[in-house]
Amino acid sequence: MKIFTAEQIRNGDEYTIKNEPVSSVQLMERAAQACVDWIFENCKNHRNFAVFCGKGNNGGDGFAIARMLHLKGFDVDVFTNSKAKFSSDAGNNFRELKEFSGVFIREFKEAKEYRFDNRTVIIDALFGTGLSKNIEGEFKELIDFLNLKSNLKISVDMPSGLFADTVSDENATIFKADYTLSFQFWKKTFLHPETGKYAGKVKVLDININEDYIAETKTEDFVIHEDMIKDIFRPREDFSHKGTYGKAIIAGGSYGKMGAAVLATKSALRTGAGLTFTLAPKCGYEILQTSNPEAMFIEGGNDFIDHFETDEHAVCGIGPGLGTIDETAKSFLTFLKNYSKPLVLDADALNIISQDSKNVKIIPKNSIITPHPKEFERLFGATENSFERLKLAKNKAKELGIYIVLKDHHTQVVTPEGDAFYNITGNSGLAKGGSGDILTGILTSFSAQHYSEKEAAVLGVWFHGRAAELASEKHSKESVLPTDIIDEFGSVFKELNAKIERAL
Repeated sequence: MKIFTAEQIRNGDEYTIKNEPVSSVQLMERAAQACVDWIFENCKNHRNFAVFCGKGNNGGDGFAIARMLHLKGFDVDVFTNSKAKFSSDAGNNFRELKEFSGVFIREFKEAKEYRFDNRTVIIDALFGTGLSKNIEGEFKELIDFLNLKSNLKISVDMPSGLFADTVSDENATIFKADYTLSFQFWKKTFLHPETGKYAGKVKVLDININEDYIAETKTEDFVIHEDMIKDIFRPREDFSHKGTYGKAIIAGGSYGKMGAAVLATKSALRTGAGLTFTLAPKCGYEILQTSNPEAMFIEGGNDFIDHFETDEHAVCGIGPGLGTIDETAKSFLTFLKNYSKPLVLDADALNIISQDSKNVKIIPKNSIITPHPKEFERLFGATENSFERLKLAKNKAKELGIYIVLKDHHTQVVTPEGDAFYNITGNSGLAKGGSGDILTGILTSFSAQHYSEKEAAVLGVWFHGRAAELASEKHSKESVLPTDIIDEFGSVFKELNAKIERAL
């Protein structure tokens, strides 16, 4: 699914109006109806709606939503500046709304005297994607007031005060929604930690923007969508054997850190690699052979790895629990200088590389690296915010010819072409040691199974997140363990296979 800028979204509206038999008011009606359908389905325990409408088209959406909610039998109060100079379509919807005697239209200043009971939903339709400056004056006071309310809050298309494409000022006033009903597209700011926290849970509603416009309009930013995953995923062939699904080598572990190698190995096994090996120090032999008897052991040292052995026909994932002592670091960097096939690099492999800025140049082309924000900073330098970090990641991916899996709440897969694919599966249950190790196992396994590096990275982060969602449903986000997530891999594969079968 493409992510468009605010300007591209406006152009899409205009293109749709120009090339289809639909007026701007009718397109607004579509958007409002999509919102009301969602609200009707998901807010059945609420009876009252307080709808706050600005003077632009976002306010016009709000006026139409208020009218439709009233017709469905809800009690609706609309707050606006009745003396404002409304946009053409907003004005039309405002005048139409005034004809409904059951809808109370109030001035913004009346909000402070309004009784917000626990069955009242606050709907924010003050400012949409056209906002170009920070909110001030009466709107700042109004939003600050509404943010203090404990009522369920829903924003129409965008939380008011939030920009679509860029980070907001630290002290900006922004409506804090529980849900954002976004029209047709994700906005970039929904996907970054500094700004996404204002959007709450995002629901993207289809309002039938012209398909030709969507297909022909270029962007570098995408959301990983289930349709994309179905196109990538290849069900297991009946007439196949272990050689069909490649060899995966997990290189990691050191004295006291064997658990990381265990998790990565178990993850690679559970995601379908034909043969899985673990390159680890001798101190981990019994641990690994006991915990993962299906994997073969390659000795790489005594208490830490001091030499790297690989198979030219295997894909190697390096880093979980590796440690950064001098002998390991020296051996690993020597290996990198003499190795040309793509690798999966994580954790201490990245920490060793970051010890000298020149080391990034010896990462083999088309490798997948998986830094969290601090590891990324050590590799490539500090940035002011996650938007700047992504920009730098795109530059580095192009410069080095590598794939960067930039781990975050919405992990981004950054390609050598400069594209970014945001993952929207997963949850805070992954905020726990070991989660990154199982991702390394997934990526190594998928790469071994002859998925391209891009396919392995996109499918891998989606798969990782989806398994975490299923595990959290059983154990809670607080209690879920990385091993619980691995246990759900089979359920994710079952879902994928079922979707493929239904599509046939």
